Amino acid sequence: MIIMPTVVLIPALIWITLLLVGGGLVLIRARDVSHGLVALDMLAVLIISLLALLSYSRDEAHYFGAAVALALLSFVSTVATARYLGSGGPFG
Repeated sequence: MIIMPTVVLIPALIWITLLLVGGGLVLIRARDVSHGLVALDMLAVLIISLLALLSYSRDEAHYFGAAVALALLSFVSTVATARYLGSGGPFG
């Protein structure tokens, strides 16, 4: 097993955490629903990457399983919301 040096791991965790804060600010300032959807999708990707890094650093598969589950849930919800916004309503 190749061990990622902490010189890379710690700055990556800090950087992703800072990006989460920035993504939260973008979500708060979203002008309409489509901007909010993109911001939520970005936050989901950042949380997935954070979970993957935590899984690697702590050598536990539970975090990676949660990352995969969140990725699938995020994909399905993004597609469903985009279809809803594209059709103009729930029965369009």
